Amino acid sequence: MRENTAAVILAAGLGKRMKSDLPKVLHKLKGKYLVDHVIDNAKKAGIEKIVLVIGYKHELIREKLAGRGVEFVIQQPQRGTGHAVQTAMPVLGDFTGDLLVLCGDMPLVSPSTIARLLNERRNTQSAAVVLSVRLDDPGRYGRIVRDKAGFLKAIVEYRDADKETRRINEVNTGSYCFNYSDLASVLSLLSSENAQSEYYLTDTISLFNGKGLKVSALVSDNPDEGLGVNSKEELARMELVFREQLN
Repeated sequence: MRENTAAVILAAGLGKRMKSDLPKVLHKLKGKYLVDHVIDNAKKAGIEKIVLVIGYKHELIREKLAGRGVEFVIQQPQRGTGHAVQTAMPVLGDFTGDLLVLCGDMPLVSPSTIARLLNERRNTQSAAVVLSVRLDDPGRYGRIVRDKAGFLKAIVEYRDADKETRRINEVNTGSYCFNYSDLASVLSLLSSENAQSEYYLTDTISLFNGKGLKVSALVSDNPDEGLGVNSKEELARMELVFREQLN
């Protein structure tokens, strides 16, 4: 058990591209719900306090995950990743310590990587550590832009990136470790003035930098940890990756 740690798992999405009435995180992978793998990985890393942010068909998710020892909060309407963490704050109460934010559709972020994120946050005394991966083809992922000292300067979304930035092959996975006190100090400052009218968790990076706080990025040893599931094709690909890693 790790003291002063908690995890928020984002699992509120509709998952339109799955073309199914079932919430995305309740699709099965190797006999378990997608989100079950994420819960298990957090628990194996020693995290006992786990908050699941749910939205679409939240009653069904509560029913299927009853007995997993997690707390539930409902995000309605769903207004982005930053809003999801804001929704979880009342459940976290007077928590102080390290807060992991994980995605319910990313089952390959391993317990050892979660432990590395926590250690990196504490060792560098950063306000946040972002898990990144390096890809031969970084596609349309948000790019990790570092300063000269190697700390995280910005996460630049593909659509906002110039040609030089798009050449960066280090990308954001959407998994984070925050000093919760620092995070709480900027969450209320997030703006929804963007194309999606949503509150983005990635916007905390520039807010931290504006306050003179350090932000780090930790490169995963396994690029597959950046894989998520957004369609049935990607779920089938994930099955293959799981099979390869077990062999």
